[in-house]
Amino acid sequence: MRRKRSGALFVLFIAACVTVGFAIALARDDRHAEISLLGSEYMTVEYGTEFEDPGVVAKSVGNSFGTFKHSPKVEITGQVDTMTLGDYVLEYTATVRDKSASVSRRVSVVDTTPPVIELKHTEGYETDWFTGYEEEGYTATDSHDGDLTGQVLCTEQGDSIIYTVSDAAGNEAFAERKIEYTVARPEIFLTDGEEITVPASLTFTDPGYSAADSKGNDLTDRVEVKGSITPYKLGSYQFEYTITNDKGDKVTKTRTVEVVKAEKPEVIKPEEKTIYLTFDDGPGPYTGQLLDILAKYDVKATFFVTGADSDYFDMIGRAYDEGHTVGVHTYSHNYRKIYQSEQNFFEDFCKVEELIYEQTGSYTKICRFPGGSSNTVSAFNPGIMSRLVTIMNNLGYCYFDWNVSSGDAGQTNSTRDIIYNIESGCAQNVLNVVLQHDIKDYSVNAVEEVIIWGLNNGYTFRALDETSWGSHHSLFN
Repeated sequence: MRRKRSGALFVLFIAACVTVGFAIALARDDRHAEISLLGSEYMTVEYGTEFEDPGVVAKSVGNSFGTFKHSPKVEITGQVDTMTLGDYVLEYTATVRDKSASVSRRVSVVDTTPPVIELKHTEGYETDWFTGYEEEGYTATDSHDGDLTGQVLCTEQGDSIIYTVSDAAGNEAFAERKIEYTVARPEIFLTDGEEITVPASLTFTDPGYSAADSKGNDLTDRVEVKGSITPYKLGSYQFEYTITNDKGDKVTKTRTVEVVKAEKPEVIKPEEKTIYLTFDDGPGPYTGQLLDILAKYDVKATFFVTGADSDYFDMIGRAYDEGHTVGVHTYSHNYRKIYQSEQNFFEDFCKVEELIYEQTGSYTKICRFPGGSSNTVSAFNPGIMSRLVTIMNNLGYCYFDWNVSSGDAGQTNSTRDIIYNIESGCAQNVLNVVLQHDIKDYSVNAVEEVIIWGLNNGYTFRALDETSWGSHHSLFN
């Protein structure tokens, strides 16, 4: 009986120990879930594509009876709709012994794909730059925004059309159509360049230009030139050379012309007594007689000519050929006309320059103002003489007045008086510029005696040139 009781007590003891041990083991079991992301915490996925979730790794960690492996189940909340742009959150949760662990991933559905532009082509289509390109057509589509054809911007650049379009996300697409023109966009070439400097002159001749395209077509005759110049006035002038096609597109080059003061030779003042015989207003019926007298004594003189009498224009060439100086005295000698404006003056001036060139083969740089630079008959246009003198100097012309007057301009028609006026006037000076008119016979008749007097009194007779000393009057207008 005692043995049976002892055995029962032993069994109860063992059971109690197991129960206590199990309770202690349970108390010491700290197993829990641990979870981590595969891939990035932040992801982007292109609109319209399939989203592939990299997933997570979940496991049970901590102490327990014995050792065993266990991968807890992962629950996922949230989803990604790749057909809708925006941000999405996926949350992953694993649970062990009522202990949960979570991680999350942010996914952005984005549109980074640009639209697609497709260019249409018409078989056999040809065009040239002058008629311009007629659009053959195009389309533009976007995976998210759909048809964007109406938003395409077309820009012509040289021989290409550039097509651009942007979708709502700012993705930009480009396409280029290379146009094969039969006559391509031309280029203008300026002879002597885009900037030239010229001395002041009576006329200006453009150095020239040409135009051609890359295919070798000569398009010079299509160039239009705009701009003007007053070549005798110092300053900067611009000319524009343009070719325009039927659509108003232009090819342009600009040339700047700088007009500067013309150079003049240094004046050489004679040391010996000198007489410069000068004759205005010819040639006329007595010019030939005068040239005969001058030739007899081998005396050279100066003729300031006009275009008054075409019957004697040949006398200009004879005077030049015989070594005399020919200068400008204006074509018309009409005070009211020539002193109306600088433009009027030089239009008239250029006519007699051309006359001189026709008769001599050369232009001149010698001139005399009708009435002299001191005239007041031009007073109806205040300041005109001062302006003309400045322009003449800028042009490099040498203008000459006189310091001895024969009086044949209206004071006398007596040959004897003219001789006296010249001789008495010259006797007072070392250098003398004598004013006469070869259209008046009584003045021409005085020349031989004046020459004889001058030679006998030690004077040298000279023709004026660009280096000559010249008598300049004071300006009164």
